[in-house]
Amino acid sequence: MECISKRACEITPFLVMDVLEAAQKMERDGRNIIHMEIGEPDFDTPECIKKACCEALERGETHYTHSLGIPELRQAISKYHKDRYDVDVDPGRVIVTQGTSPAMLLLFTFLLDQGDNVITSDPCYACYDNFIKFAGADLIKVPTSEDDGFQFRPEEIAKVINDKTKAILINSPSNPTGIVLSPKRMKQIADLGPWIVSDEIYHGLVYGEQEHSILEYTDHAFVLNGFSKLFAMTGWRLGYIISPEKYVRPLQKLCQNFFISANSMAQWAGVAALTEAWDDVNRIKDIYDERRKFMIKRLREIGFDIKVEPTGAFYILVNMKPFAEKFEGSSYKLAFDILEKAEIGVTPGIDFGEGAEGYIRFSYANSIENIAEGMNRLEKYVKEFK
Repeated sequence: MECISKRACEITPFLVMDVLEAAQKMERDGRNIIHMEIGEPDFDTPECIKKACCEALERGETHYTHSLGIPELRQAISKYHKDRYDVDVDPGRVIVTQGTSPAMLLLFTFLLDQGDNVITSDPCYACYDNFIKFAGADLIKVPTSEDDGFQFRPEEIAKVINDKTKAILINSPSNPTGIVLSPKRMKQIADLGPWIVSDEIYHGLVYGEQEHSILEYTDHAFVLNGFSKLFAMTGWRLGYIISPEKYVRPLQKLCQNFFISANSMAQWAGVAALTEAWDDVNRIKDIYDERRKFMIKRLREIGFDIKVEPTGAFYILVNMKPFAEKFEGSSYKLAFDILEKAEIGVTPGIDFGEGAEGYIRFSYANSIENIAEGMNRLEKYVKEFK
């Protein structure tokens, strides 16, 4: 690959996009693909949110906003954290961004120097590695176990902390495992010493238990969150950082220089999401839960051992190592074989780290009819696998 900068050359591809783009090409050629690869809600954005955006447009809210975000949205985010977690977050600590990915870029650029390291779990969200390396730091991955529900163990984190460790990065509910960290482990992680960066983008999408914000256990933390997953607003590009007060100004300077402000109309839509959309959110969450239970049941009927049921987000990480063996253990090659022969888009586990090699991630962000068809195709693929 020819690049001008070493930094750009070192960025690895986001493998789920390789699968998605190949699946889309197959669809253009007339083939019918069941999509279980992409982590995107299949629901339309709730009407009250769209209406708020249109009203903002009609009012002329088409200009730059305050670099930290409109006061109304920052206040709504503050109230949300008080109502949901009983945590007091001053609106002045909220930094609104053009999605959670730009929030990560801002935060890690601010937080990390050359030679620093960040500790996270293995497996973990595919793009963490590139964000952290782009900031000049290293990512230390702590293996987690399928038998333990891929829980991030504080005692294992403690073993790898060193004088270059700037932060511990947690993601609960998790992508790709769908696992929710227990409150006890979150508190133990918070007590380890380094900064905690908590990616809470899947908060609200939890079934049968309650997720917890890191701010319930420590102020020595930065929270990343956004509207894409819970409110079906992926294309709106709206996220935020909650920062300790003394670091808001340095982060604001980065916002001013790199992004100026988040989209003005999307911010007004975000206010409506947090104040008007909860009936829609609860309805959508119930549908996800129905799909989750159905997919787990069918995967087990097909013969896969789901040792610990995922209870958050909309993913199931499935051990398919016996099938990957045909492809020298490569989940990437296995995913493309499933795509070609079964016409199902799935995500290779290697996208999420060595700890997920041989696994395949299935997303249930699709209709139950499509999930049923996908599971039927997978069952046929498994029976005919040679």
